[in-house]
This record gives sequence, C-alpha cells and structure tokens, in this order.
Amino acid sequence: MKYSLSLAALLLCGSLSALAQPSGDQVLSTRPPSDQAAPATPVTPAEPAARGGAADKVLSTAPAQAVSRAFEQRFPGIHVDAVRVTPMNGIFEVQVGLDLLYTDAQVDYVLQGSMIDAHARRDLTAERLEALQQVAFDSLPLDHAIKQVKGTGARQVAVFEDPNCGYCKQLHRTLEDVDDVTVYTFLFPILSPDSTTRSRDIWCAADPAKAWKAWMLDGTNPAKAECDTPIQANLALGRKLNVQGTPALFFADGSRVNGALPLEALKKKLDAQS
Repeated sequence: MKYSLSLAALLLCGSLSALAQPSGDQVLSTRPPSDQAAPATPVTPAEPAARGGAADKVLSTAPAQAVSRAFEQRFPGIHVDAVRVTPMNGIFEVQVGLDLLYTDAQVDYVLQGSMIDAHARRDLTAERLEALQQVAFDSLPLDHAIKQVKGTGARQVAVFEDPNCGYCKQLHRTLEDVDDVTVYTFLFPILSPDSTTRSRDIWCAADPAKAWKAWMLDGTNPAKAECDTPIQANLALGRKLNVQGTPALFFADGSRVNGALPLEALKKKLDAQS
C-alpha cells in the first residue's frame, strides 16, 4: 500500500515530513495506516564517490549557500541538508532529508521528479537517491535482530518486518529456496497493536528463530511470553533509516530494497556480494 501527497501541498504547508518514500527498488511492501506512521528522521549517509564531477559535489560556495537560505526562507520549517549543482545550467539540487528537489538560483520555481541524462540514458535522480539511502551493514545493531543461518550463511541480509505483513510472509517463502545466507530480522511492528504483541511473544520465545519461522511460514501462533525486547529500539532505528513499509531489506554492500523481491532478483542481489 503506497501513499503520496503532492509536492505543492507539502511545500505550502511548509513540511516535507509526509513526503512519500523515494522511488527505488520497491517491489511489494506494506505500509502502516497513515495515522499510525511516525515521522522519519533520516540518517546522514557517507558521501558517495563522485559520479560525474561537479554534478555530485556538495557546494559550500556562495551560490549554494544563497540557494539554501532562499529555500528555507520560502518554506519556513524546512531544513536544507545540502545543495549541489546539476549538469543542467542554472538548476540546483536541494536535499531535504532523503528527498531531492530541483530549483533555480532564486528559488522562484521548485521541481520534483527525475532528472534524466538523455545522452547516457541515466536517471541521475535515481542514482543520487540510491546513494543517499545506503547504510553501512556493520553499523546495524544485529544483536537486536533474530538470526537465521542457512547453509554456510556466507551472504547476509537484514530485514525489517512486521509479523502481520503479507509481503513479509511472501519473502520468507522465497527465502526457503535460497541457500548460504544469514538473515537478520528486525521485528518492526507498525501495522497494528497485535503486531507488537506477537513480536514480543516471538522475541521472548525459547527459540525466537524457530518461533518466527513457524509463524511466518505455517501461521503457528507463538506462546504468550514476557521479557525485555528491542522492539522500541527497532522502531527508532527504522525511523532513523527512513523505513516506511515492510519488508525493507538491507544488504551487506550497503544497498537496500523496499519490498519483497522475487526469487531470481533476490539471488542476484545476494550473489553480487559473494
């Protein structure tokens, strides 16, 4: 389930916090009802290697600073994280969290959408968004996740999942046909109060991995259980990483996919890390 709001309405309200998730590799994912969705606080990713020289350079020059100031004056309450020059003469890229906008030097006009390099047939906006969303795998608190090892476990993927998410269950059926992978599941109950209760029961089970698999594949309810859980920490982490739906997959190379990948696409992503 996807939701979106028009950029014009958001800017008139002076907020981008409700902006729909950036386009990327989304396949099948479930989002919480909009009245339950917590505002996302995006991380500050490492600056990627340059792809095209000046077009990817964060500007600290007077023109960029002027654009940043003008943008924030036009839209009070919106914080500009970075301004970059683009290959299009006179047009600047404005980064607000994990969203990208384009504007002229005077911020008289603001655009949202993909900037296409017509000669190279490259979606420059998609490339930038992919870079912005990268997360260092070793920075994830894996001790807060349910660990499942298949075969050698040589390949790794971390997944944010809600126990009542149908697409998450579809992903688990797909994973049954994948070998030599370690799956770290961050319980991320965002769909209903029952999701929180079931996540607690699964985490507090004698064998969380077994209880999780039994629920996701067979629909076997976990026994009621109580213990300290990382669920609130996982929800905070998800907001930090701008996880807005489930499943959300994070791979060892820093890339992410929003949605349940089909088998061949999932194998391809994992093979790329081998």
